[in-house]
Amino acid sequence: MTSANHSSTAQVTFEKDAALVSELLSDLQSEQSALIAADLDTIERMVDRRVELLQALGAAANERYDALAAAGFEPNEQGMAVWLQQQSSTLLDSAWVTFQQQLTQAKELNRINGILINKNFMRNQEKLDALNGKSAAPQFYGKNGQTHRANTTRSSFSV
Repeated sequence: MTSANHSSTAQVTFEKDAALVSELLSDLQSEQSALIAADLDTIERMVDRRVELLQALGAAANERYDALAAAGFEPNEQGMAVWLQQQSSTLLDSAWVTFQQQLTQAKELNRINGILINKNFMRNQEKLDALNGKSAAPQFYGKNGQTHRANTTRSSFSV
């Protein structure tokens, strides 16, 4: 049930969503810098802020979905697409595309930060293992590109 002539008290907008995604991008970029620099104090301070930011982003999306539903559109991204189509505004279309691109960029930054976190974790685990006397044999690459562990035990040959 879609109609362009529905009147509603809640106005369909994604300005709040876009502002929050912009903040999220900035936050993720700062996190990435802190991860590269291994600045744990900064990373710890960012955790609570990130939770608040993601909750606010979810609330903004829900408000947008509620406004879409009140205007007679499906309360989801498909409803948003139909709403945008009916607005016939290149400015709105452009802003929506930019918003979607920023969401994609945020997802990619989050993925990369996850990789950095995992690398830091693995490096720390290796250091802990070395301190606990559990050091693994070094890895070397063979001609076929596969890793092989160096043999750390010495063989004694008897004649």
